[in-house]
This record gives sequence, structure tokens and C-alpha cells, in this order.
Amino acid sequence: MRVLFFLWISILSGIQMNAQTFDYRIALAKYKGGGDWYANPTSLPNLVKYCNQHLATNIHPEIAEVELGSAQLFNYPFLHLTGHGNVYFDEQDVSNLRNYLLAGGFLHIDDNYGLDEFIRREMKKVFPEENFAELPPDFPIFHAFYSFTNGLPKIHEHDGKPAQAFGIFLQGRLAVLYTYESDLGDGWEDEAVHNDPESKRIEALKMGANILTYAFTQQ
Repeated sequence: MRVLFFLWISILSGIQMNAQTFDYRIALAKYKGGGDWYANPTSLPNLVKYCNQHLATNIHPEIAEVELGSAQLFNYPFLHLTGHGNVYFDEQDVSNLRNYLLAGGFLHIDDNYGLDEFIRREMKKVFPEENFAELPPDFPIFHAFYSFTNGLPKIHEHDGKPAQAFGIFLQGRLAVLYTYESDLGDGWEDEAVHNDPESKRIEALKMGANILTYAFTQQ
């Protein structure tokens, strides 16, 4: 089913810009509940630019914004969700997101601080039978292109807790990645936004590159 999903994606989303055809386009999730789904506006464009420059990927530089309950969700095989506050999925969101993930889509949730209790609650609506499982440092996503021997890097302090990565697996495939107490998105942002040192920003971008690489190459 996953092969058919991506074949369908390649047919429907043959995106052209300045006569160039891109392999795919990634999307930012718009959700209800009042949380700032639009946080970190420069993060995904910077990540895509980094991957296209350093990994020879061919990702569309413009990031789509898609509502979770929209049929348009199926046009984007990689979906990113972030924010600081409340998240709410209605019945249409739950059903659509579940079908999207079962069909082969990949969701990366990045806690921008304050998202944890809400996203765990809402993802239980989507997969009540599944739990987030912590990913160990030797999990392939930490070595997909760059090697992170200690697992998920810590980008921003927040509560001072260690960075953790969790996953939801569907039929043995990692379908949902949840990065917690790391804040990769802040590290992907323009340097002037957080004044992070270049080394920290590169660390975040490399981990983001691993996530995209893994999402499109896992068996």
C-alpha cells in the first residue's frame, strides 16, 4: 500500500517551478485548538535548503500548509507539526490523519515547548491502540545520513530535561516521530531569530536531514 501511495503522490504532485520538476513537497500541519501551528516560519524552508544543498535532494522550496482534515493532506508524503500550546483534532482530523498514516504518510511532531500534554492526548484519538515508544540511540533515524551516537541532540534547554525521540509504529514502519525537549525547529530557524551558535544550528539541521532521509528511504 505504501508503494501505491507514493506512486499516487508522484503522479498528482508533479510540481513545477521555473521549469524545474521537484521530487516532492513537504507540508506544515494546520490544527485547531488555539496553538501556534505557524511557529518557526523559517525553519522548514531552511531545512529544505540545507538538504537540497548538502544531500542532493530535490525538494520543493515552498512549504505547503494543510489542514489535517483536508483531502489535500494526501498530496504531501511528509508532514511536520509544531507549536507551543493547545492542539485539538476533531473527528474529521482524526479519521483523515489516521488514513494518511496508514497509507504510508509520515508525521514529524516537534515540541516547540508546551505541546507535550496536548499532542499525546490528541494522538491517542488517532491511534488509541498505540503508544509512543522511545527510540534508542542506535535506531536508524539517528544514523540515516549523519551519525548521532547519543541519539536526539539537545538544541534548546527549555526544562533542562534530556532530549527524547518517540515513535508510533504501524506494521513495523515508523509512521510518527515525536521529538521532545530538543526543539529542532528553533535550531532550523534563521540565525537572527534565536542567536544560536552556528554549531548548534548545524547540529539541528543535520538531525532534520536525517529525519527526511529516513522518512523517504525506510523499508
